[in-house]
Parts: sequence; structure tokens; C-alpha cells
Amino acid sequence: MEHRLDWALAACARILRPVVRLALAMGVKHPHLEELLRDLLIEEAQRSWRQQGVKRPNLSQISVTTGLNRKAVTAKVRATVDPLPHTELSAAAKTFTLWLQMTVENEDLRRIPVTTEDEAPSFERVARLASRGNIHHRTILDELVRLNMVAEGNGTAELMADGFVPVEDLQSMLAFLGDNGRDHLLAAVSNTLGETPRMLERSVYARGLTLEDCEKIQLLARERWTALHHELAREMTEAVDRAPADSKARIRVGIYTYYEDDEAAQKKSGPPSR
Repeated sequence: MEHRLDWALAACARILRPVVRLALAMGVKHPHLEELLRDLLIEEAQRSWRQQGVKRPNLSQISVTTGLNRKAVTAKVRATVDPLPHTELSAAAKTFTLWLQMTVENEDLRRIPVTTEDEAPSFERVARLASRGNIHHRTILDELVRLNMVAEGNGTAELMADGFVPVEDLQSMLAFLGDNGRDHLLAAVSNTLGETPRMLERSVYARGLTLEDCEKIQLLARERWTALHHELAREMTEAVDRAPADSKARIRVGIYTYYEDDEAAQKKSGPPSR
């Protein structure tokens, strides 16, 4: 395995390039990324040692594993702070998904009363089911309206989107980017390291077609995903309902499409002008 390090660095470069693009677009500078990378190296090294049975890895063990000097390891005194919301815990996302799932069988349910006196479908009932009664339906509705995903008027609420993608909220979009990207990469890394069970992580690639054909293929993927999304959401909801109260396992299933004019992309990534 003479070239193992070179291969690993090349894979990391491919993964990190879009991360660097995001960082530059958001005004993140090298010192921020350097500090973040140091902290993540230390945290992952600690996790690795704990998996090997070492409950409290010492400075020397962390230093050898990461290549950081003892002073750098000592300088990290607290866990990395994550100011983004955890998307899997969002009551708004859960409510939206459950409501959207209901519309598969009855399209008329895209518009429902906010509240009702009887057992008829209402936003209040959907929110109560999705949040298990832990969050008031008014709070959830206000959040969905703020995200322009639901419209409210004349005592009714109406779905305005076909997927929970809060494009009007940068913090939420970054949270979804982080969560979805993390789990996609965790599946790929797990498979690469030979961990079991093997995770589903596949893609289909083609080159030498028009952007118009790319659009058509993306539309096909979106249509197929919509059907699969509803099926998966229903199965996951039922699985959560029948699971014991102390169950801790989690699962995320996703799909992605990316396309671009490859020649234009290569020109953009060329050497800087002098």
C-alpha cells in the first residue's frame, strides 16, 4: 500500500473542494478552517481510541494519532460548538412530512382547517401527531409560514411546497447541507473502511450530453424520488411508532443529482490570473 496516503489525500481533496467553495462564499477564512480541522481531528481521535477500549485517551495518544503537538491538543478544552439546528429533530419538518404523506391518498388535504371541533383532519391534529404533543401547533404553523412552505388564511392552512426545503432560511439550509452531506459521506467512508453492515451508496454517471438532457434526467429522478419518499416516510413513521421507547437507532435515506457544463467548470477551476 505504498500510495495509500496519496490516494487518501486525493479523495479528501475531492470531498473538501465543495466545502471550500461554500466556506469562501460564506466569508470563512483559513484560520477558521484550521481551528475547526484541529478540533475535529482531536475529537475523532478520541472517538477512535474509545472504540478501542481506551476510555480516556491521554495527550500522547491523541498527539501521535493526529500529528498535532501536545500544546495544540492541550489548547482544545471544550467540544466543538454547533450552532445549527438538528434537522431530524425539527417539529416543523416532521409535521410537514406527515401532512405531505397524507396528501398522497387524498390531494384535497393540501388545504385543511387550522383547527376543528370534530375528528376531521386539521393542522392541529397533524402537528400533535408529528410532535407527539410536545410543541403547540401554533408554533409549528408560524414556523412553516415563515419558511413560505405553508400559507394561512381564513382559518385554513395550505401546503405550498412538495418537499421540506427551507430555501428562505439560510441557517436551516446549512443545517440540511451538513446533516445530509455528513450521512452520505459516513455511508461511503464506512464502506471504504470495510465496516459492516455495508451501506447503500450508489450513483449513475454519464458525460457527453446536453444540459437539456441533464434537466430531463433530473426531472425523472425527482419524480421517482417523490414516490419513494412517501413510501419511506410511511414505513419510517410506522417503525418509530412500534419501536420500544428506549430504541436509539437512526436512519437517513437520500438521493441527489448534480450536473454542470464540464468544460465551463474546468475553466472556472483553472489557475488564477496574473
